[in-house]
Amino acid sequence: MNLTALIANSLWLGSSFPGFLRFRRALHRPQEAQIKLLLRCLSENATTAYGKAHDFDSIRNYQDFAQKVPLVDYDDLEPWISRIKTGETAVLTQDRVTHLIPTSGSTGGRKLIPFTQTLQQEFNQAIGPWISDLYFKCPTIGLGSSYWSVTPLASSLETESPVVPIGFEDDSSYLGGSRKRLVNALMAVPPELRLVDDIAAFRYVTLLCLIRQPDLRLISVWHPSFLTLLLDSLKTNWIDLVNDVRKGSCKYASKIPAPIIASLTPCPKRARQLKDANPNHPRSIWPHLQVISCWGDGHASGPANDLGQRFPGVSVQPKGLLATEAFVTFPFRGFCPLAICSHFFEFIDDQGRIHLAHELVQDAEYEVVVTTGGGLYRYRLNDRIKVSGFLAATPSFKFLGRNGNCSDRVGEKLSEAFVGRAIQEATVSLPESPRFALLAPEAADNGFRYTLFIEGKVDEGLAHRLDQALKQNPHYLYCRKLGQLQSPGVFEIAGAGFEIFASHEMLRGKRLGDIKPCPLSIQTDWAKRFQSKANEIAPSRASGTDGRLDI
Repeated sequence: MNLTALIANSLWLGSSFPGFLRFRRALHRPQEAQIKLLLRCLSENATTAYGKAHDFDSIRNYQDFAQKVPLVDYDDLEPWISRIKTGETAVLTQDRVTHLIPTSGSTGGRKLIPFTQTLQQEFNQAIGPWISDLYFKCPTIGLGSSYWSVTPLASSLETESPVVPIGFEDDSSYLGGSRKRLVNALMAVPPELRLVDDIAAFRYVTLLCLIRQPDLRLISVWHPSFLTLLLDSLKTNWIDLVNDVRKGSCKYASKIPAPIIASLTPCPKRARQLKDANPNHPRSIWPHLQVISCWGDGHASGPANDLGQRFPGVSVQPKGLLATEAFVTFPFRGFCPLAICSHFFEFIDDQGRIHLAHELVQDAEYEVVVTTGGGLYRYRLNDRIKVSGFLAATPSFKFLGRNGNCSDRVGEKLSEAFVGRAIQEATVSLPESPRFALLAPEAADNGFRYTLFIEGKVDEGLAHRLDQALKQNPHYLYCRKLGQLQSPGVFEIAGAGFEIFASHEMLRGKRLGDIKPCPLSIQTDWAKRFQSKANEIAPSRASGTDGRLDI
C-alpha cells in the first residue's frame, strides 16, 4: 500500500465530496440549477464592458437573456479578447483573467480562451463529482498511484509578449490551489516531464516512471492513441527500461531535467518483479490497474476498444465531453450527464430552435451553446451531441463530433476553413495555383497522417510548408509532437481531380449542382480513387507506387 497516495487520495475525495452531494441534488432540478447559475453569472459581470454593452443589469430571466445577448462564435469575441491580451481589465469578466488558454480555431489557427478563478471553480464543480463517483465505484484506487498524462510543452508561436500569460505550465493547473498539489502528490510521472522536448526521450522517461510503480491504479489520458503509442515503445525499450529501474539511471539522462534524475533511485526489487513481466501484456506489469480514463466517443471509440483488449479486466471509462472552454459532460453513475452545476447551457436543434437542458428529448441531436464564468456568453462550441438517456431529470449525452466539416482523428480538430487557409499558405509559392487540392487523413504506421491530394505543379518543400501551416493549430501541433500524427504527405493527382471528387460525392447522394471544391475531407480512402502521377515522379522523390511524396 502506498501511504502517500492513500493520504492524498483521501484528501482529494474529502474536498470533492461537497460538490458530489450538490451535483446529486441538482440532477433532480436541472432547470432550477441552471437558471441560478445564469443569473449569478450575469449579476457578477454586469459592470464589465461586455455586460454594459448588452445591458446585463436589466436581465431578470432567461427570456431577457436570449433577447439581449446574441449567439456568438470566437470571431465575434476576438476583439474583446484582444483587449484582455493587452492587459485591460473588466472586459468580459470582473474576475481577473489569469491565463489565456490556446485551442484550435475554426478559421484561424488558434483561439485564446480566457481563464479565470471562477472558471476554475466551475471546472472543479464537475471534476469533484466525477472523482467522487469513480472512487466510490472502485474504492481501492486510492491505495495506489495514478498517471495523469503530462503534455510536453509545444514550441511557442508567440511573436509578442502579452500582458496576460498564454497557456499553463502544466495540466494540473486547471485544478488550482490544494487540488493541484494533491494531484501532483499522486502522480506516477513528475510534472517536470513536460519540459522534455525530444519525443523519444519523453516516451522513454514516461515509461520508466510508470514501470517503477507496481501499485499503479488509474491512468488518465486524453486520446487513447497516446497510450497505445506508449505501449508500443514499451516493447522496443524493455531491456533498457528494466536495467534503468534496477540501477536508478536513465539512458536519456542528458535530455531530462535534474529533478527527474534525482527521483530515479535504484529499485532492484522492482527490477526483479519486472523480469517476470511481459511487455506484450501490460497487465502483467501493472496488475493493480483498475481504470483507464480516455476519450471514447466519435473517432476515439476504436482506439479505446483497442485499449480494452490490451488491458483485459481493466475498466476503460470514456471521459465525456470536455473542451478548453467548458466542462460539458462527465462520467457519473454509468451515464455522461450534463455538468449542470458548472456552466449555463443552451442547445440548438436541427431546425435552429434553442432549448434549455430540461427541455431536451431522448435520442435527439443538438449543438451545444455555453455561458461560463470565463467570459463566454452564449458561445457556440460547435460540438454535436445526442441525448442518450436521463439521470434523474438531467440529460445524459453521447458526443457525435464537431459541427460542420471537421477532421478529428486523434484530437487534432482541423476545421475546413482553417485547412483552406493552410493549403493556401503552403501553395502560394508554387509556380502556379493548384487546379485541385484536398487534405484528408490516411492510416499510417502507428496512427494517422494527413495527405494533400493535389493536381498541379509541386515542389520538394510543399509537405514541410503544409506541416508548418497546420501547426498553427495547437491541437494539431500537440498530436504531431506526441507522434499521434505522422508528417503529412503529398499525392500528385494525374488529372481530373475535381471530376473524381464530384463523382464520389454524387455516389454519396449529393446533386452535382450542390458539389463545390472542398479543402478538407474526413474520409480515408482517397488514394484509391485518384489516379497518381507516380510514373512521372523521379524515383528519388517518390515514396512508393501510390504517388505519395515524403518530403
